[in-house]
Amino acid sequence: MIPLADLRREFRPMLRLAAPLAMAELAWMSMGIVDTLMAGRLGAAALGAGTLGSMVFYPIVIAGTGMLLGMDTLVSQAHGANDPHESRRSLIAGVWLGLLLAPLTALVVLALMPVLRAAGANPHVMELLIPYTRALLWGVACLMFFAAFRRYLQALDIVQPVMFAIVSANLINVFGNWLLMYGHWGFPAMGLEGSGWSTSFSRVYMALVLLATILRHEAETGNLLHSMSWRPDWARIRRLAGLGLPAALQILFEGGVFGLVTVLAATLDEVSLAAHSIAVQVVSTTFMVPLGISSAAAVRVGQAVGRKDLRGVATAGWTALLLSTLFMGSAGIALAVAPRWIVRLFIADSAVIASGALLVRIAAVFELFDGFQIVATGALRGLGNTRTSMLTHLLGYWALGLPVGYVLCYPFHWGVSGIWVGLTAALLLIGTALVLAWKRAAGAR
Repeated sequence: MIPLADLRREFRPMLRLAAPLAMAELAWMSMGIVDTLMAGRLGAAALGAGTLGSMVFYPIVIAGTGMLLGMDTLVSQAHGANDPHESRRSLIAGVWLGLLLAPLTALVVLALMPVLRAAGANPHVMELLIPYTRALLWGVACLMFFAAFRRYLQALDIVQPVMFAIVSANLINVFGNWLLMYGHWGFPAMGLEGSGWSTSFSRVYMALVLLATILRHEAETGNLLHSMSWRPDWARIRRLAGLGLPAALQILFEGGVFGLVTVLAATLDEVSLAAHSIAVQVVSTTFMVPLGISSAAAVRVGQAVGRKDLRGVATAGWTALLLSTLFMGSAGIALAVAPRWIVRLFIADSAVIASGALLVRIAAVFELFDGFQIVATGALRGLGNTRTSMLTHLLGYWALGLPVGYVLCYPFHWGVSGIWVGLTAALLLIGTALVLAWKRAAGAR
């Protein structure tokens, strides 16, 4: 049992890290929403191409950036041990790994274009999709660098520039969309492709902001990075990839399930698909806050490991879980009490409101456990354990949630509600299992 005094002492530094990171996650999510809204003004084909492109592009690229999550472990532990050279070596390894991942992820995305054609995607949609995706790919390398820079900085407790970079990039992206999509101020009206270029420019900007932050930090602390070798340290890169690969697979397992259940919802009817889409938007928004807390948990736990502060390890993890419980518990109550009001924010159709309200009420059941699973994942990552979460997500979603959802949806004729009951079962299992895994790991120290 963690003493209350320890939790109180940890609460403030945890919140100081988690709040800007949660804001950054919300800002990151809003960039995609804005792109969708602005693409909608170009017509149904552009909106469909943009949505399809995002479904193909982002899971692969975000999984690629997930390969860099091992930096949370290595840099935070080195920082806790007061070893700046070790932190910088991990930054250099992260930059090299990002440089290797960028062309690989781009090739995977490009390889999927013929697959979409063969699967029968609308030819007009493909005409819009391909140039849009190619424009997005020009920003992949900078997105990888941004991910490496972000993980490095937040492990050093430097999080305000991360939030600033993403929030301000949203403004640049909106302005770029306005110029390039619609052809203002003498720029050509490039349509959806213009959105891809604007997004890529914003990725370059984000990477440059964090690079400038690192260089300023180096100037204040002795320019140690400038004097270090930038030749690839393959042993460290392999270690980083070894930590990051399970994290990347976990992202694919989770994203893959939500993509697949969206396809299942699309086989039902328009009302079910619309209700499902709104419910996904709602839970994705609330999820951004514990996602930020998860990153803070990884940092605080890792720093305590580096200090060899066993009590601090447990305190950091449990404080993060408490913070998540406070937010997601409140979110769950709001979803349970006012589901129809929430759905009305998105649409006025009475049938969709009725169906969506039921899904939002189902989601209220798993909100707490969704917070548990992502925050416990972060805490375990701070210890250097990324495999447990990967395996738990694989079993929870693919061995339990998806089969249960399918059976309830089709043989039992529960429709889209059955799919969401399956997701709830998965998250109850995953959240409980990962909290128990954290309890065991923290207690073993």
